[in-house]
Amino acid sequence: MREINRIAAVGNYLPRQCGIATFTTDLCEALANRFSDASVIALPMNDTDDGYAYPERVRFELVEQEMASYRRAADFLNINDIDVVTLQHEFGIFGGVAGSHIIGLLSDLRMPVVATLHTVLREPDANQRKVMSELAQLVDRFVVMSERARVFLDEIYHVPLEKVDLIPHGIPDVSFIDPNFYKDKFGVEGKTVLLTFGLLSPNKGIEFAIEALPPILKKHPDVVYIVLGATHPKLKREQGETYRLSLQHLAQEKGVEANVIFHNRFVTLQELIEFIGAADIYITPYLNEAQITSGTLAYSVGAGKPVVSTPYWYAEELLDDDRGTLVPFRDAPAIAKAVLDMLKHETKRHAMRRKAYQLGRDMVWSKVAEGYMASFSRARDERFKKPRGAFVAKTLDKRRVELPPLNLQHLQRMTDDTGMIQHATFSVPNYTEGYTTDDNARALILAVLLEETSERTATEARRLAARYLAFLNYAFNPKTRRFRNAFCYDRHWLEEVGSQDSHGRALWALGTMAGRSKDEGLRGLAMRLFGEAVVTAEQFQHPRAWAFTLIGIHEFLRRFYGDRQAQDLRLDLAERLLAMYKKNSSRDWLWFTNTLTYCNGALPHALMLCGQWLGHDDMSGVALESLEWLLGVQLMGGEHLVPIGSNGFYPKGGERARFDQQPIEAHSMVAACLQAFRMTGEERWYREARRCFDWFLGLNDLRVPLYNARTGGCYDGLSPDRVNQNQGAESTLAFLLSLMEMTLAEHVITEPEPSEAAEPAPKRKKKAK
Repeated sequence: MREINRIAAVGNYLPRQCGIATFTTDLCEALANRFSDASVIALPMNDTDDGYAYPERVRFELVEQEMASYRRAADFLNINDIDVVTLQHEFGIFGGVAGSHIIGLLSDLRMPVVATLHTVLREPDANQRKVMSELAQLVDRFVVMSERARVFLDEIYHVPLEKVDLIPHGIPDVSFIDPNFYKDKFGVEGKTVLLTFGLLSPNKGIEFAIEALPPILKKHPDVVYIVLGATHPKLKREQGETYRLSLQHLAQEKGVEANVIFHNRFVTLQELIEFIGAADIYITPYLNEAQITSGTLAYSVGAGKPVVSTPYWYAEELLDDDRGTLVPFRDAPAIAKAVLDMLKHETKRHAMRRKAYQLGRDMVWSKVAEGYMASFSRARDERFKKPRGAFVAKTLDKRRVELPPLNLQHLQRMTDDTGMIQHATFSVPNYTEGYTTDDNARALILAVLLEETSERTATEARRLAARYLAFLNYAFNPKTRRFRNAFCYDRHWLEEVGSQDSHGRALWALGTMAGRSKDEGLRGLAMRLFGEAVVTAEQFQHPRAWAFTLIGIHEFLRRFYGDRQAQDLRLDLAERLLAMYKKNSSRDWLWFTNTLTYCNGALPHALMLCGQWLGHDDMSGVALESLEWLLGVQLMGGEHLVPIGSNGFYPKGGERARFDQQPIEAHSMVAACLQAFRMTGEERWYREARRCFDWFLGLNDLRVPLYNARTGGCYDGLSPDRVNQNQGAESTLAFLLSLMEMTLAEHVITEPEPSEAAEPAPKRKKKAK
């Protein structure tokens, strides 16, 4: 059996500023230094278009949000005959929902994979649990850095303990020195130094350490508190230096500004060692217990520093046996008391230092590298017992066809300070046609999906969402409890009451924002507006408006399932839709109405959701039956989608219009087929969704694409002899929504399991007239 000579690390890499990047870089260097015969390469994820100035060890760069990039990386690793892959796993560093894109890479690998888990959640959501379940199937061994993480893997994720290796967080091998040795380098000679380091963000709790300073300084006026580290790049992109400035203002308010030093930069390893060396006490006042490891704490303990920490999981374990002092979360007086106690009892403090330093001797990177190599060997031995097939490049029938990359250029061009402009002349916004509630509602749904897909698109998504939500807020008339729809570019409404469809679509968007967005401000307005507007839907007569409302209610109930009004209305509208189907359907016309018009897929889509989450088998059966029939009608016995034409539609017993085919119908079919895939788990529904999606890419009557990859826009329809060259809002949003929904469906079923939902609402009693 050959030695392990070719190692590839998948994880963020320096100079990207994050803890995973530092860890991956240090691990690669430790493996290369300890095992000089081994070739170690790295494959990092880029979260910016420009990437980073990586060192030579980086051989392949992945685009965080591009699924195709992960598959190319798998091919690269297979072709280069890598012996083992060490994966640094954290949900937030990979693309897709809950970082699901990494599953695409792992699924195609043929060598052993050892995954280091930097986060092990005690209460994962449905998507995180799904990703962890797939990781457990695809990874040969897991590495964790704490005993609690081993317990979680066993009890929560049911990973066999024999598949888990406990290897400590690596640390640099430093001498046990007197803190005064380095103090003059930072101008704090003769001072007692308290230190906190790491990327700044509000969950670090530094404000409580600052609030603890006045009583400390009262007895020890020579104390200085050094806060070392740049603001977390993600936080800085979203909020700038707001958090750091709030800390500085707090220091001024408490009168301790002369004793607080901020070093706002991402330091080199050597600089970090020197800063830690100069510290008398290290403080880690994190606000949340759910942290399974901490590189900053590991470094400080390994350097023999007495630590005052809040009791997050990793700190409880690492500081056991009097290697530090734990204080309650968010408790500045307790921090002050612990620091004062350490400063008062020098013998006790030095005993802590010695115990911490002794523990750290087993955590130095050279020993950690040996632990990883042993884990690699176990993974390799186990793989030989249960080998995977040899690597063969996958043909298209064995691999899902790649989705086009996301391009928001035209969406951004069509969005101004008011909202989404309705029409375009070619690719130029047409101001004459103004805006509609319909389009801004669609755009708001898209913004939520963009936020959900990744952190990379989340900032832009929230910026756009604020525009679209503001438009819907202005469109709602509280006197009539209805949305106006058409809005001129010169800022006046063309009607006092919009269509029922536009109202239903607004509810769909607001429910999605309220139920799925992570932005508290956007979510709060959406929730309030949804509550004011949803009651009107009870008066609607049109089935599409019912369907849009039902989908919106479903999204709203993701987060607010206890809302009885929404539950009751869902049951009422769903029963109306079911009754309409039973009234109008026949053996050769399995449909809700006597005409197929536009956005037809929304009707079975809505009824599927209701049937699934109300436990109503009749609704689920009718939804699948009608979708199957609709799909057959729109395939017309061929291999590609032929959406019902808008030039006459399709009346029962009459002639169906083949043209003009509209993108909105293709999107409704994509969404409905994906819901059937989520509900049934049958892969064929995903394939049908993909066939409907491919209509945009040229699998249509004219064999021409409607999506313009250069602009990011979508043409307005398919005529008998050409495409409509205008790239309006409805069409562009239909494509982008389809793309995002296909992306979200690639690896993760985003619905919670039915068992996680509350009991269905009882049937509502009709109000007396």
